[in-house]
Amino acid sequence: MPELPEVETVRRGLAPALVGKRIAKARTKRADLRFPFPKRFAARLSGRRVDALDRRAKYLLAHLDDGNVWITHLGMTGRWSISGAKRQPGDFYYAEPPDPAHTHVVIEMEKGARLEFNDPRRFGYMDLIGESELETHPFFKAMGPEPLGNQFHEPYLKRALANKKAPIKAALLDQRVVAGLGNIYVVEALHRAGIAPAKPAGRISAQRLDKLYHAIRAVLEEAIEAGGSTLSDYAAVDGAQGGFQHRFRVYDREGEKCSNCDGKIMRAVHSGRSTFWCPRCQR
Repeated sequence: MPELPEVETVRRGLAPALVGKRIAKARTKRADLRFPFPKRFAARLSGRRVDALDRRAKYLLAHLDDGNVWITHLGMTGRWSISGAKRQPGDFYYAEPPDPAHTHVVIEMEKGARLEFNDPRRFGYMDLIGESELETHPFFKAMGPEPLGNQFHEPYLKRALANKKAPIKAALLDQRVVAGLGNIYVVEALHRAGIAPAKPAGRISAQRLDKLYHAIRAVLEEAIEAGGSTLSDYAAVDGAQGGFQHRFRVYDREGEKCSNCDGKIMRAVHSGRSTFWCPRCQR
């Protein structure tokens, strides 16, 4: 599933085609993705101007001129493309060209641009809600602060993790603690901070949590700058291949030498997700 840097790359790729522009016509080619589309979804989008395009965790939020917000979650294989554009909102390095049979939403903009949402597995979903409902919507009401936002800082991280018995990796993946962090970037941040993924979150010293805070922000900022990672089905809009996978220090490097020491990178599977770490320098 695309993580925060990949979704941010898609947002930046879509913004020039959407923001300040009016949707001439929206069409859905089926009744649902992961969930059913809202009632009259296409009709309610048609004719609306997109005033802003934001991201909250792994969600895209298009703010419309009628006070509604069009929400998109990419799921595992969802990808936006702009018809005829030289650069798309991101492509996986190994991704196959989109199959038109899996194009489920078509957005025709007033100035002629055509946007298509393609999702072979249909794990993505969309919603359309009032701006005032965002904070109480089930997607967002229990969500923690953005890891690159002003509300995420060292004192907050220390308070959020205090007395937690859960492993630090599981704690960071809890969207109630911090929004948008996913498996890849948590693994990378823990390695940079020298913290073992299984260490109880509440037993990490304040000094080491400071280091972890800076590692989280650094790894996300570097990944966004690189256009995300190209691991599976994720696609950014501009056709550029995300390059952060070439900077992985531990993720998907089982058995290789650690870049920090002479240790060997280990792998384990927890709750269906791979964990990579160096047992020598991560304590």
